[in-house]
Amino acid sequence: MLRIMPLDELTAIYHRASGQTHLVASPVPEILAALAPAPATLDELLARLAAGYDVVDPDAEALSARVAELVALGLVQCA
Repeated sequence: MLRIMPLDELTAIYHRASGQTHLVASPVPEILAALAPAPATLDELLARLAAGYDVVDPDAEALSARVAELVALGLVQCA
């Protein structure tokens, strides 16, 4: 479970399972918010982000890299 606290331009994320706190910047909070309602494929996640935020140039490759970083940190899981 994650505890998320906005701090001006950064966001603190406390990961209870690991006991670690991460300081992140955009687009990490937006990605986590888009994944909150339900798991999603990369294309679904990109569509959710485009629908909820002003995404000028959607880049699936860049999003994939960000998601991989979140997986490595244990903040999201791949199905």
